[in-house]
Amino acid sequence: MSVVVPSLRRRPFALKAERPSRASSARWPLSLKLGAGVVGVFGVIALVSAFWTPYPPMAPATGAFLAPPTWAHLFGTDAVGADIFSRTFAATHTDVGITVAVVGLALVAGTLWGSLVGFYGGWADAVTMRALQVMNSFPALLLAMLVISAMGRDILDVILVVALIPLPDYVRLARAEIMTKKTWQFAESARMVGRRPLGVLFRHLVPNSTRPLLAYAGINASWVVATVGALGFLGLGIQPGSAEWGSMIAGGESAIVAGQWWICFFPGLAIFLLASAFHLIGDGITDADINRRR
Repeated sequence: MSVVVPSLRRRPFALKAERPSRASSARWPLSLKLGAGVVGVFGVIALVSAFWTPYPPMAPATGAFLAPPTWAHLFGTDAVGADIFSRTFAATHTDVGITVAVVGLALVAGTLWGSLVGFYGGWADAVTMRALQVMNSFPALLLAMLVISAMGRDILDVILVVALIPLPDYVRLARAEIMTKKTWQFAESARMVGRRPLGVLFRHLVPNSTRPLLAYAGINASWVVATVGALGFLGLGIQPGSAEWGSMIAGGESAIVAGQWWICFFPGLAIFLLASAFHLIGDGITDADINRRR
């Protein structure tokens, strides 16, 4: 009777797990790349416009009155001969700066507020939810118009008022994220090794809750660009006469009937492009988060 002895020769392990390639794990959605690229261009323009424009933005009679776009004046001139390209270029510094300040202020304040009430709960959470309901009961643009009319048209007042409107959404989102994750294993492990409550909150929970907040910040930035433009169009933005896209559109509104379309078109195009780019960033962050979870 013959005995079959198994071969002692080592065979390659066929069930070795394959790691995902670094290229696939670092892949970002096209919408995020496109939006970030457009916002980056606007950021560069905002920095350059703070130091240089082809003509002084507020200087009249830089060319013929109501002249259409030419090589000397790429976006044409308005009723007083001011260069539309220089004014649109300079307004980028104002509108981008206001948008970044508003979103940054609302994001930081809303994250801190929502994280604290979501982590501790109790009466502070109940009072916060009632206060947010009161804040959301007013139409956003109407509330901004009323408060700015009462406070004034200083750029700081505009930033504070516009940042106040989306604050409840940031608070609710941060609160929901913290309430969901504060009982997860990584938070419980942090408590077991002796982390203090605030250490668990700000070193573990908040960093793991930023993706939805950043995605909403991109969408909110799109709304801020449009709202700042609307306030400027209504004469409730920064001081009249300043280089700002909304006020430029309002100044050229009557000229559209006469065929001088360029006075409104180029500032409106800037608002559309920047708002669309921020919206693409928000969608891209959401898509990247979904792909990461798969």
